Amino acid sequence: MPGPLISADELHARLRGARVRVADVRWYLGKPGAGREAYGRGHIPGAIFLDLDADLSDEHGFGAPGRHPLPSPAEFARRMGELGFGSGDFVVAYDDAGGTIAARLWWMLDDLGHRGGCAVLDGGIKAWTAAGYDLTTDARPGAAAEMHLADEWRNVIGREQVANGRAQLVLLDARAPERYRGEVEPIDPVAGHIPGARNVPTSANLDSEGLLLDATALEALYAPLTAVGKNMVISCGSGTTACHSALAMRVAGMGDPLLYVGSFSDWSRSGMPVVSGDEP
Repeated sequence: MPGPLISADELHARLRGARVRVADVRWYLGKPGAGREAYGRGHIPGAIFLDLDADLSDEHGFGAPGRHPLPSPAEFARRMGELGFGSGDFVVAYDDAGGTIAARLWWMLDDLGHRGGCAVLDGGIKAWTAAGYDLTTDARPGAAAEMHLADEWRNVIGREQVANGRAQLVLLDARAPERYRGEVEPIDPVAGHIPGARNVPTSANLDSEGLLLDATALEALYAPLTAVGKNMVISCGSGTTACHSALAMRVAGMGDPLLYVGSFSDWSRSGMPVVSGDEP
């Protein structure tokens, strides 16, 4: 199966066949319900809306008290099946934010070994319309299906492991530079970053058109940060956009990093030390 990226032209061609399911995962920080409203105004034909807060997170799950803890694999599989995504379906996720939200669904399915395959639409809905393809407001629900996934999350790490093992970790922070530096913080209780974290914002993964950089450019961005004997750990505000870093590393042909699921929202809500400025 193709992946982890698919172009608008490739998706358009594949939609004529069977076993392709498209997920619209548009979401906007501090604007609950805005993603579903955008879906209602126009979406890729056949796309099913998935809400980051309701469908891809569980406030009591792994990563709490962060803003987007992971649901249990069993609950996630149940919900995906309920929405019409089956084990044999090739799932394509898209957003309008360079793939930074869509990558969360890709990461979840990939981490749990979804056998139908999964990909992110490169360039998202903007690339789809730029290619001349139509949107629709038809929102008929998908027929219920069965999705079978692994029982446990694999490439994850929790707050205590991060706090106690920082000497053995390379910790990346995928948030915007101004949030990393502590100059602005729109939602979490403390401004700044986790001590030792290096800032590689998701914007660095994209070109001027909002498409993911090629493998050579992404390897040049991430490979110098690796260290022998250390695990690469990715983080962001809530464990969502960090998945875009995992996507970039996969395209670059690098090993899969660990996701600090709670990320800065979990760290800052738990009274852990925070630093500000340009330096780790």
